[in-house]
Amino acid sequence: MSTFTTSDGISLYYEDAGDGLPLLCLAGLTRTTRDFDYVAPHLQGVRMIRLDYRGRGQSDWADPSTYSLPVEGRDILELLQHLGLRQTAILGTSRGGLNAMGLASVVPDMLLGVALNDVGPVLDDAGLGVIMTYLGRNPAAKTHEEAAAGLAHVMTAFPGVPMSRWLEEARLHYRETGDGLEITYDPKLRDAIAAVQEAPTPDLWPFFDALPDRPLALIWGENSDLLKEATVKAMQAKRPDLILARVPDRGHIPFLDEPESVAALNIWSEAMR
Repeated sequence: MSTFTTSDGISLYYEDAGDGLPLLCLAGLTRTTRDFDYVAPHLQGVRMIRLDYRGRGQSDWADPSTYSLPVEGRDILELLQHLGLRQTAILGTSRGGLNAMGLASVVPDMLLGVALNDVGPVLDDAGLGVIMTYLGRNPAAKTHEEAAAGLAHVMTAFPGVPMSRWLEEARLHYRETGDGLEITYDPKLRDAIAAVQEAPTPDLWPFFDALPDRPLALIWGENSDLLKEATVKAMQAKRPDLILARVPDRGHIPFLDEPESVAALNIWSEAMR
């Protein structure tokens, strides 16, 4: 088990495996290093580095006021310093993509390239609303099997996904206890996100524009309720070199082992070698 201690005394869990292109994998808002289990076997010749943000997974919980993009960005830079890495590629899922854009605004020379998984500079209100329906709450399901059945029922943007995958998802993101299932993150994350949503919505386009002129990829679930096609087209207009994977039958977020996702990520990673 690998950990390092941040400048404010929080122990953060990370994984560092493989050799080759350094690839920092940043998970979604409530997710963990396990976000990238599905894609890991498909990415060859990379040194895959994964991080549990503060308050998530195997990292320490902290003051909820520090569950913010600026603090997470500082944590990420301190991890890279801990590992002695001056440059890295970033694969960012949802929240992870926002962190990647934030880093681009302050340390663009550290980024060898960025791949965004179903996130961009405009976040649709419908998708944000869905997140708040479950954020910080334990599921009603008592077992992983019950949770998997519930996911299969509500995740209508993912037609055709087998029950075995939903069971994997349930096991990855919920702990089974004697009292039922528990989320794998600090429930007070909800308070931090609610406070952000009460504030005026910032313009994220300058952060997207800050991405360096280096390989850029976007994995887009065509059924996404967070990233809409109009935003994807605007991203393409600003970056005609964008490597785009349009993933059918996927909402927010693609699993990343879809053929379209794997093909785009391999083209992207090859462009950095």
